[in-house]
Amino acid sequence: MSDIRRSQTNNSSSSSPVEYVDVKHPYKDESDDYDPDDFVQAIVLEESEHQINYRNCSWQKTAGLLFSEYICLAIMSFPWSYSVLGLIPGLILTVFVALTVLYTGLIITDYCAAYPHVTNVCDIGQHLFWNNKWVWYATAACFLLNNTLIQALHVLVGAKYFNTISDNTTICSVVFAVVTTVLCFLLSLPRTFSSMSIIAYISAITMFIAVVLSMAFAGVQEHPNGYEKLHEEVVWHLWPKKGTTYVDAMSAFLNIVYTFVGQITYPSFISQMKKPKEFKKALYIVTLCELITFSLAGSIVYVYVGNSYITAPAFGSLTGNYKKIAFSFALPTILFLGSLYGNVSSQFFFLKMFPKDSEHRNSHTVWGWTVWAGLNLASWLLAFVVAEVIPFFSDLLSLMSSLFDCWFGFVFWGVAYFKLRRLHYKNNGQDNVPLTQIFTDAGIIGKLEFIINVFLIAVGIYILGPGLYASIQSIVWSYQSNLYGNPFTCISNGI
Repeated sequence: MSDIRRSQTNNSSSSSPVEYVDVKHPYKDESDDYDPDDFVQAIVLEESEHQINYRNCSWQKTAGLLFSEYICLAIMSFPWSYSVLGLIPGLILTVFVALTVLYTGLIITDYCAAYPHVTNVCDIGQHLFWNNKWVWYATAACFLLNNTLIQALHVLVGAKYFNTISDNTTICSVVFAVVTTVLCFLLSLPRTFSSMSIIAYISAITMFIAVVLSMAFAGVQEHPNGYEKLHEEVVWHLWPKKGTTYVDAMSAFLNIVYTFVGQITYPSFISQMKKPKEFKKALYIVTLCELITFSLAGSIVYVYVGNSYITAPAFGSLTGNYKKIAFSFALPTILFLGSLYGNVSSQFFFLKMFPKDSEHRNSHTVWGWTVWAGLNLASWLLAFVVAEVIPFFSDLLSLMSSLFDCWFGFVFWGVAYFKLRRLHYKNNGQDNVPLTQIFTDAGIIGKLEFIINVFLIAVGIYILGPGLYASIQSIVWSYQSNLYGNPFTCISNGI
């Protein structure tokens, strides 16, 4: 490759966990002559000679991937969250979580720019916590399980869509789940994120149309869906209504967290950018758009539908053709976003299976494509089974938030901030600076950032503890109330 690669390989120590990172050289804090920018440019130059070029994503293409990740079906759970939390607390929490994700996204960008050899969240997990390989394996397990649950969620919602749009009374719902799985599998086959960016923009645009139509239809329909049975007036609340339980409120909050917290994919996206530092441009644009979209969708649909008729996703609160039209525009997102997470998981395995100089990794070989297709197929078969065994929506979002988002949305990046601060000291000749000195030396803004990151770690731990309890309790109560179907049921799950 280049002199950079050779000098770093020669300086690597036997204790360095090189087998768990994508690029074989010691971590930056083990090599004083390591220049991150030169390292990235060396990789870009090397991969430009390959048939399959991974590090070729611009910030505009990466923004498309982020838009597809955030302008998604989970937006339609915001009206339900607001119905539980009340409009004002719901909006406050929406802004809080959005700004938190933006801030942690900036930390991730700086971290990946400082350590460009960490190419996914698993490498970062090992790098953050003592360079122990068990941390890498534990993070990998959470990473892959999180992605598989998201894939399963999209299989479930895909079946829900086909049942809804067809008014199905004869076809087994499992068939629609199979159709969704096959379509998602096909969409997950591109080998690089850059090649998926155009579809990502289409996915985001059509989902945005679905959200706008839902807001409009909620306002123009005479009554929300279900009015014929209850005949209750549409009532909404600025604050939580009397009798709201902790479990309900926490589930609603975790729904919001799940929609915003997508940092688990950031390192993977950044690892395929020509200029990793430009990831911040995509973050600023996407955060502004998602904050406006989420707040308006949650507020408007909730106000027009009210507490008695709200559903998650909120398409179920629309009547007749209004429901079918709005839901149909969400189909590209249902299929593509699931395929994106499947692609991320498959790339994780694929890039670990083949070394950087392998022709199967860098060229269009029969064996390379066979392995790639096999990995995607295996991930979607597993997602299909999970979708049929866990047939619920809102509680699955809450469970995922409490199990994984606590780490990948909060704890990891609070710790990353402190590691970056210590790196700053190391670059100035001071090793292993205690946190107390970092706080003492900081100015007013630095002290504020210090406190914020301690708070982020505390929020993550809280979500893992009481949040996980609330999620599990909600699932138990829902099963006791027979709100869920049986595994592999043929009964329609349409809304």
